[in-house]
Amino acid sequence: MDTELTPAIDELQKEADNYQETDVFAWANNLVQYKDELKLELFFISKNYVLYRTALAESIKKQLEPLFIDEMLDYVLDGADKGLIVRGFEEAEAETGVLQRTQVFKVEKLRETLGWLKTQEREIVTFKEEEHDINHMKGVLVRVSHAEMKKPFYIAKVLPKSQVMKGKQGWMLRSDKFVPFDAEAALRLGADPQLLVVDQDLYVFSQTKLKSLFGYDAKEAAIAESKIREIEAAYNLSFTEGVGMQALLKGKKALIKKLQKLDVGKVTQAKALEYAEDMDLELMPDGDGRIIIMDEKDLSTFVNIINEDYWESPLTGERYEILSKRPLRQREGEEI
Repeated sequence: MDTELTPAIDELQKEADNYQETDVFAWANNLVQYKDELKLELFFISKNYVLYRTALAESIKKQLEPLFIDEMLDYVLDGADKGLIVRGFEEAEAETGVLQRTQVFKVEKLRETLGWLKTQEREIVTFKEEEHDINHMKGVLVRVSHAEMKKPFYIAKVLPKSQVMKGKQGWMLRSDKFVPFDAEAALRLGADPQLLVVDQDLYVFSQTKLKSLFGYDAKEAAIAESKIREIEAAYNLSFTEGVGMQALLKGKKALIKKLQKLDVGKVTQAKALEYAEDMDLELMPDGDGRIIIMDEKDLSTFVNIINEDYWESPLTGERYEILSKRPLRQREGEEI
C-alpha cells in the first residue's frame, strides 16, 4: 500500500475508535428529496486498488442516477415497509429480509480505495484505455454528493469481465448489417445494488460482490474476530505498543484459516512456553510471564504451538512443522 495513504488510514482508525452506527432507513428517506439533484462522480478501481477518474459525456451522466441510485433506494425504502432489518455480519448468516452491514474500517482494501479520495485526490488521473487498459479495472466507485448533504456517500460495484468488450473483439449490428466495432472499449453495468458506504458503515447487498471486489470474506472475518477474543481471554500476550493481533493477522489468509479451526485453551499458556523451550522455538515470556508477540513470525509460532503443529520424531529426533493432521481412528475392540 502507498505510504502516502497512511494519514487516511490513521483518520479511519480514529473514526473506528469513535464508531457510531448509521440508520440506513433514515438516510434513504432523507436522500429522496435530493435524488434528482445529486452529483455523481465515477471512478474505476484497478486490480491494485488505484482509482482513476472517468471522463463522461453529458448523456452518460444522466444515466448514472437511475443506474446507481434508484434500485438501491427502492430496495431500502420498500424493505422498510416489508420489515427489512439491518444486521451485522458477526451476528448471523445472510438471509431473506436482512441487509447486512459491517464497518468500513474492517475492510482493508475498501479503506485503501477510499484513502485515495481522502488524501490523494489531486493525484488521481483520468482513465485512458491506451495507458491503463480497461481489462485491468476490477470495479467502479461512485462518489455521490449534494450541497445540502454534510458528507458524500459511495457506491461500489464489480466490473465483470463478461460485460467488457475491447475494440477488436466485437461487431455491431447497424441497419440489419454487422459492421466492425469501432470503439476502444465498451462496458455494461447492471443496476443491481451491491455495496453502499454511508459514513463509517458498509452496507452489503451482495456478499459475493464484496469478496470479489475487496477480497473480504465476512464470514471468515467474523469467525477470526471471535477466535481472537477467545485467545486474548485464554492467554496473556504482550504486543509491541500500537500493534495487536488484528493488525498482525491482516493479509495472512493461511493463518486466519488456521485460527478458525483452533481449539482455544486446549494447550495452556504454561505448556505452550514449556514446549517452545523444549523445541528451541523463538517464543519467550516477558518479566510478567506474558508471551511476547513482536511480529507476524512470533504470532505464527504461537498459533502453531497451541494448534500442536510442531512435532519431534521419536525415531530420528528430527523436528517438523505439520501442515495437516488426521487423528488416528481407534481400532475395533481396543480400549480407549
